[in-house]
Amino acid sequence: MGTLEGMSIDEPGEDCGAVTPRPLRRDAERNRQRILCAASEVLAERGLDATLDDVAHKAGVGVGTVYRRFPGKEALIGALFDDRLSSLVAIGERALAEPDPWTGLVSYLEAAAELLTADRALRQILMFTAFGRDQAARARAQLQPVVTRLVSRAQDAGCVRADLRATDVPFAVFMLAAAADYARPVRPATWRRYLALLLDSLPPARSATTPLPEPPLSPAEMQSAMQCGPVYLR
Repeated sequence: MGTLEGMSIDEPGEDCGAVTPRPLRRDAERNRQRILCAASEVLAERGLDATLDDVAHKAGVGVGTVYRRFPGKEALIGALFDDRLSSLVAIGERALAEPDPWTGLVSYLEAAAELLTADRALRQILMFTAFGRDQAARARAQLQPVVTRLVSRAQDAGCVRADLRATDVPFAVFMLAAAADYARPVRPATWRRYLALLLDSLPPARSATTPLPEPPLSPAEMQSAMQCGPVYLR
């Protein structure tokens, strides 16, 4: 930490052993935003296994600069995922504002799946990690009544089956994200095919099926996807 490796490229002359004033606030904020931007990309791609060294490399700063802005990975995740979790809540509120109950539920499933399939770390935070646990709990607490209303009003309108429950919705989104993880090396958008299949199962009855937006995986693609598996299982 006391070497040049720990220095930011934007913080010339900073010496860990010297008692000198901190860099200008503008420089510190610029570095902070650069680190958050890099962390967003690295964590979305690699998940919570990514290190602060990975983030520093992506940001083009020394790892010491990252530690000066964020004392640990949990602090960095906390700063980054406040906005991500707020986005998920906003998706639910926009869906609830849709006048048509079926459109609202579908828009929530699609937008939430799109967000989670693109962000591995966000999925991990929401599903099972200790990182960001309090933030995730707050997000779930905010989302639960929204999703419950989305399901209830769709049922009241006769749009969805009576045995659908609000707790089924996040699991459905997680299943779509898992399908995306497996198919990513061969067909990243395959999760949309399974979303269409899922949506066809929700109405109490239907006279026709929805055209699927993505073709099925070929046997060779399926084999390749299963052999590669998601990055976090390798």
